[in-house]
Amino acid sequence: MQHLAQVKQWNGESLLPSLRERLRREGERLALLESQIGEVERARRKEESELKSPSAEKVRHLKRLKGIGDNSAWMFIVEFFGWRQFRNRREVGCLAGLTPMPYKSGHSVNQEQGISKAGNRRVRTMAIEIAWGWLRFQSQSQLSLWFKEHYGSGSRRSRRVGIVALARKLLIALWHYVDQGVLPDGAVLKTK
Repeated sequence: MQHLAQVKQWNGESLLPSLRERLRREGERLALLESQIGEVERARRKEESELKSPSAEKVRHLKRLKGIGDNSAWMFIVEFFGWRQFRNRREVGCLAGLTPMPYKSGHSVNQEQGISKAGNRRVRTMAIEIAWGWLRFQSQSQLSLWFKEHYGSGSRRSRRVGIVALARKLLIALWHYVDQGVLPDGAVLKTK
C-alpha cells in the first residue's frame, strides 16, 4: 500500500485523495480475503493429511485422478459423495440436476427441454467445469473420446449441450471411482 503515493493518473497528475483512499480500502479487503483463503487451505490440507475419516480418504482418492484438484475433490465429497448413498446412476444424475426434461403433452412429438436443474447447483456447476478440464487432462479417456465423436465437430451450441451430457457421465464415473474404486476407462492417475 506504500506505493499508492507514487501512483499517477494517465496524464501524470496524482490520484485524487478519495480514489487513493478507496484503493487503500480495497487493498486491505483483498489482503484480508487472501489471508482467510490461506487459513482455509491450510486447515483443509491439515485435515486431509491428518484425519483418517472416510471423507478425507475419499478426497485423497479422488485427487489422484489427473484433472481433479483440491477444490473440486473437496466439494464433490463434502456436498455429494461423502455422506449420501446412491443406489444407481439415475440417482446421481438427478441429485446433480443433470437429467433431461422431456416435454410430453398428449399426442405431440416428444421434445427435450434441457436439463432439470433441480439438484445441487454447486455440484452441477463444478461437474460442468470439471468436464471441460477432463477433455483437456484426460483426452484419451473413453469419456473424452465419446464427447469428441458425438460433439467434437459440431457447433458451439452442440458442444455446450454435449458438455452437460459429459458432465453427467463423468459424475457417474467419479461416483463409481469413489464408491467402488473403479477407475474410469482410459483415465490417467497423477504422477508425483
